[in-house]
Amino acid sequence: MRTLRFLLRKEFLQILRDPALVRMLFMIPIVQLMILSNAATFEVKRSRMHVVDHDHSARSAAVIQRLVASGRFVATEASNSVQRGDDALMRRNVEMILVIPHGFESDLVRTRAAQVQVLLNAEDGAAAGVTQSYVREVLARYAAEQSVALAAVASARPEAPPGRGVPRVELRTRGWYNPELDYRHYMVPGILVQLLTIVGTLLTAMNVVREKEAGTLEQLNVTPIPRATFIAAKLIPLWVIAMVVLTIGLIVGRLVFTVPMLGPLWLVFAGAALYLLAALGIGLWISAVTETQQQAMFVNFAMLMVYLLMSGLFTPIASMPPWAQWVARANPMMHFIALMRGVMLRGAGPVDVLPQLGVLAVSAALVLSIAIWRYQKRAS
Repeated sequence: MRTLRFLLRKEFLQILRDPALVRMLFMIPIVQLMILSNAATFEVKRSRMHVVDHDHSARSAAVIQRLVASGRFVATEASNSVQRGDDALMRRNVEMILVIPHGFESDLVRTRAAQVQVLLNAEDGAAAGVTQSYVREVLARYAAEQSVALAAVASARPEAPPGRGVPRVELRTRGWYNPELDYRHYMVPGILVQLLTIVGTLLTAMNVVREKEAGTLEQLNVTPIPRATFIAAKLIPLWVIAMVVLTIGLIVGRLVFTVPMLGPLWLVFAGAALYLLAALGIGLWISAVTETQQQAMFVNFAMLMVYLLMSGLFTPIASMPPWAQWVARANPMMHFIALMRGVMLRGAGPVDVLPQLGVLAVSAALVLSIAIWRYQKRAS
């Protein structure tokens, strides 16, 4: 224990005496959190629209006004030719073409049904899908209101049967756990997990490989210091620093992005403690299979891309193929992101996140054991 205490003191002093490393540990994660929380979003806030109105009626104008009034569409161009709209779409001056055909108003009054055409730039399929859902929502509300209004006019006619009311169905929606549909509330917990992963894997690998490049690792290996003590002295400081980074990130998420924290925060830190053991183990494994800091960096970023894409941070796990979903379930990052979002947004308790905690504990024990065995075998 005395040897471990001296080694820990040496590691903390070595980290704190490096200004570049201190900035990397504390400033860069906060800057990334501030930027990525606003940039990493599938929400489409403004779509430029080319309008082709062949009907030129009051109701066709009302459709255009409804789309613009939603705040998500801007009618930047208008013409009587779909070809001009296609040209604007090709030049990327607009993201959408709205075509209202002849007889739109007459069809709506006579049959209570009319058609409009929406042409989208689907280069970005995700953005096109979100834009399409916004258009459908606005037009569905407009169609429901017009149906009620036309039914009221019909019931007011003298030939209408007396005493018969106008049928009306009103649909009200409410989003649980994120009623304002703020995408940052959903992304901030996941981005915090990403930052912890970078601190846990990259810095662990770089710290050990740097000793290897400097030649001090061989000198330490021939000393009577137990190898387990040396490994613990390398991992514990970064584990502590990562927990501090998580604390700062939670404070920033609460004060800057007003992310709710409905559940007990000790569950977040308990999950982070287990997850960091797995992340540190991966970093230790990378240091055992690489010889230079450049190699360690490349291997780490290659693995980090797989972690991110298979974690549910940017894309839902349910939308992946079945085989990819099974692979994602073996990713500890996926389970920690689910725990973070569940505790912070839903107010989940210990029983609710027990499966995630169990997977994180098993992952930490398995990954760290394999990494230590691989490191000891390589060092020997």
